[in-house]
Amino acid sequence: MSHDGLMIGVSGIRGRVGEALTPEVVARYAAGFGAWASRRGASKQVVVGRDSRVSGPLFHRVVLSALESVGCTIIDIGLTTTPTCQLAVEHHHAAGGLMISASHNPIEWNALKFIGPTGLFLENAEGIEMRALVESGIPRATWDKLGHVELDDSAVQRHIDRVLAIPYVDVEGIRARKFNVALDCVRGAGAVIMPQLLDRLGCRVTAINLETDGRFPRPPEPVAENLGDLERLVLQAGAAIGFAVDPDVDRLALVSDAGKAIGEDFTLALAARLVLRHRRGPLVTNLSTSRIMEDVAATAGVSVIRAPVGEVNVAVRMRDERAPIGGEGNGGVILSEMHLGRDAPVGAALLLQLLHEENRPLSEIVAGLPRYVIVKDKLDRPDASLDTVYDALRTAFPDATADTQDGLRLSWPDRWVHVRPSGTEPIVRVIAEAPTDQEALELVRRSRAPLDALSA
Repeated sequence: MSHDGLMIGVSGIRGRVGEALTPEVVARYAAGFGAWASRRGASKQVVVGRDSRVSGPLFHRVVLSALESVGCTIIDIGLTTTPTCQLAVEHHHAAGGLMISASHNPIEWNALKFIGPTGLFLENAEGIEMRALVESGIPRATWDKLGHVELDDSAVQRHIDRVLAIPYVDVEGIRARKFNVALDCVRGAGAVIMPQLLDRLGCRVTAINLETDGRFPRPPEPVAENLGDLERLVLQAGAAIGFAVDPDVDRLALVSDAGKAIGEDFTLALAARLVLRHRRGPLVTNLSTSRIMEDVAATAGVSVIRAPVGEVNVAVRMRDERAPIGGEGNGGVILSEMHLGRDAPVGAALLLQLLHEENRPLSEIVAGLPRYVIVKDKLDRPDASLDTVYDALRTAFPDATADTQDGLRLSWPDRWVHVRPSGTEPIVRVIAEAPTDQEALELVRRSRAPLDALSA
């Protein structure tokens, strides 16, 4: 939901800095979160991290003060990645964590992400409970019960150690290959972890955008059309693979040795292909992710389980189904052996292991997979209820299998379309996938019609 431009979701708040997102708003939600988290468990510890956004240091100071005002012990891990922050909550057995990051949103945005005591983002019931506390009045600490800050500067190191300890990542084998890797960190938090991880895996790294000043040189989302510089870098450096991360390093996109961004849906597909050789169990992904997942799962003889969009929905479903791997088609890889959060460093290690095991170029591996075309469209959210839209679509496509967990997803054996309201912006997303561009565009066009009629 949106309050004067402030997007309030289950597991966080986000807005444009200086407009909906002000120090006052951040202070209120941070204090509310701290009071809620420390009231629930034995621990009053809250882990705090931030990505490299220009507004990060300002909101970081606000968050520390707000948490002290409700009596929390703050474990400050400083400039870091979202998965590092999630892992630190687990490591310290903290009551929760606050990550100051608007992920892949444009430069003028920032956000608070709320992490529960298990290291997962807050689930629906928890989010409702916490927001109720913010609305009803936050219990502040008196002068003798104020919190304090403790620094933890080894969170990134522990994260890297954990990645290198994944049982089937053959660190020595990968080191011996001396892979030539190109890297684009978009001037986000990636520079604090990716070069170190690749170095420990014996890679020769050619990198761009390692400055951690948050002045993104391009749109920060690691979608194919934003990765031209990395594509050129891969060719110049003769790299075996190119890695691009988003500003908070929970998403990983790939450029093949041929200098082509292969589309962020392939990150999870390729990581899953590797993991399912070593671990058995279903593959969990969200409803908007490519059906390449079905192909990868079929090859491994396992099923695909679809969850509503949103990292926590996928993570909880993975936990319940005991899935070895899952994630989202935006380059978000979740390896349950590591932790139930999207993690680009994990994705990078799994991809290098895949190249090591298959011993052939990434472009060749990708060429062997079925190709689909995904078309993503969005339009302003109409004032009216979307139920009439969903009814009209089900009537228009009577032969499709319908899934109503999150908006409406209609699927056929080789294509699908998903219509849903965004959780982070006041828009409706229409995403379709089919074997050809033409067919995917046609699905989007037909699915937009009832929406356009509502807005007219």
